[in-house]
Amino acid sequence: MRDYNAETTKRVEFIKNTLSAARADGIVYGNSGGKDSALVGILCKMAADNTLGIIMPCGSKRNYESDKKDAETVAAQFNIAVRTIDLAPASDALTPVLGEITDNALANIAPRLRMTALYAVAVSENRLVAGTGNRSEGYMGYFTKWGDGAYDFNPIADLTVTEIYEFLRHLGAPDCVIGKAPSAGLFEGQTDESEMGITYASIDDFLLNGSTSAADTEIIKRFHTQSEHKRRLPIAYPGVGQ
Repeated sequence: MRDYNAETTKRVEFIKNTLSAARADGIVYGNSGGKDSALVGILCKMAADNTLGIIMPCGSKRNYESDKKDAETVAAQFNIAVRTIDLAPASDALTPVLGEITDNALANIAPRLRMTALYAVAVSENRLVAGTGNRSEGYMGYFTKWGDGAYDFNPIADLTVTEIYEFLRHLGAPDCVIGKAPSAGLFEGQTDESEMGITYASIDDFLLNGSTSAADTEIIKRFHTQSEHKRRLPIAYPGVGQ
């Protein structure tokens, strides 16, 4: 297990240095009511009092109920400022004009609208956008390109889901975020593990120990290979000076 006292100190210092280098006045992040956003919010608040968590419900019923309540619970415990922006009207206005799109494309609209909102606030208020993705999701490519995969800095990108939970327990985060099933909240009943067909425990065993079942190893390698483009900068023609 990591030394989470030392990890807290190092990550808070990283955030402070990042803000100073950018001459930013504060931080904004998506406060989804989940484990990752909770940890990011807590660490950012330790580094900068001017930290804002934005709750951005968008269509899914749980966004407006349990997720919103959990997000507010974490924010209240750690004295993090909260703002709510309902993105359902924007999504409802956009989707009818897109024509025929797949279910996967439709599910990715909400994360991209959320990042649009975060950057609109960040630019207007001289804030940096904090990312909330973890190592397990990153390796699997389980994030939306130019959605939750976009940010100015990410203080937890190297942590697996297993380590995220350990860190949250160390910091005394509320049970409402530690005990809930990981979910992007993209649609009713959605959970990360059911959608990927594999548990985070197995993914983390592969990442941390280099071993898991043969069947799960195959799933992990397939997801990682198919999502490689998400972890790279956009492909550009190699002109002069590149």
